[in-house]
Amino acid sequence: MSQTASPKTSLPVPDTARLDERSRRARTESMSVLALGDGLYEVEAESDETYLVDATSGRCSCPDHLFRGARCKHVRRVAIEITEGRAPPPGKLAATCTDCGETVFVDDPIEAPVYCEAHALSPGDRARDRESGATVTVVDVSDRRADATRISSTGETVAAYETNERYDPDEPVVAAVFPHATVRRNGPVPPELQVYLFPRTRLKAVAD
Repeated sequence: MSQTASPKTSLPVPDTARLDERSRRARTESMSVLALGDGLYEVEAESDETYLVDATSGRCSCPDHLFRGARCKHVRRVAIEITEGRAPPPGKLAATCTDCGETVFVDDPIEAPVYCEAHALSPGDRARDRESGATVTVVDVSDRRADATRISSTGETVAAYETNERYDPDEPVVAAVFPHATVRRNGPVPPELQVYLFPRTRLKAVAD
């Protein structure tokens, strides 16, 4: 999955008089920051040169750090963007929500599909089936792949089921029941209700 960089832009400067030159340039110069994982960040500077910053050690591949030993503007820019929530902290990567495109910070490595808080699913949540338009209640969100999980009534995999052909076979499987009104959040599933299995992206969260 591709990762997203912050837009190449300058940042607001609260009080230039209180900043040293490198801190001021870290904010006023147009840069973009891309998290690569393992605490490493790629910074595209205003000059269009690209440098590698190790946020954990405070190191940068730019000449200012390598030859002067300075805490350069690139290291400072990464620290600012992490602090202000524009870039993910070490151990996280930026990704886009599958449903709305919002940027979210997720664990490294990224496991698709990715969802923001508003579109994530948990047991008890309502969701809409994109194929039938029906509303269902989620009873389990697993990490099992659709192409490795079999439907007990037919013996075929969730991925092979005819209405799931357009969904990626390696998607995780979500179990849900019909109808929503008969199931309480976090309560037991009545035995008379059949549990259906869906590839994760087939379901879209529905607000309560």
